[in-house]
Amino acid sequence: MNSSRRAPLLAPSFLAADLANLQAETERLAGSAADWLHFDVMDGRFVPNISFGLPVLQAVARYAKQPLDVHLMIEEPQHYLAAFRDAGASIITVHYEACTHLHRVVQQIKQAGLPGRRGPEPPHARGPARRHCH
Repeated sequence: MNSSRRAPLLAPSFLAADLANLQAETERLAGSAADWLHFDVMDGRFVPNISFGLPVLQAVARYAKQPLDVHLMIEEPQHYLAAFRDAGASIITVHYEACTHLHRVVQQIKQAGLPGRRGPEPPHARGPARRHCH
């Protein structure tokens, strides 16, 4: 095995949670082996589904013991970085194709004191985003 490879992280998604009992689900995960808790944000424009937003993140952040990995599947994520950080995000992931200037968005995330990550690239991309998110 390549010693430079990192061990996989366990990051259960709130999309799989009992949505009527998010406090109990978050508290249950606090005692689990989960490394992070994954929080998908979908705006109905960048992706066709609509999911959680700032008020739900604020609510679960009160009970979370693990870092909250917030995955912004939204258009123009740069306008919402500070709000998601303030709501409890520990890590913010954005998508290359949602950012006109990915390097600027990642820099904004880092200036907000959070690690910047990029989401999976579309199948037609050949890695242009990779160099911006370390």
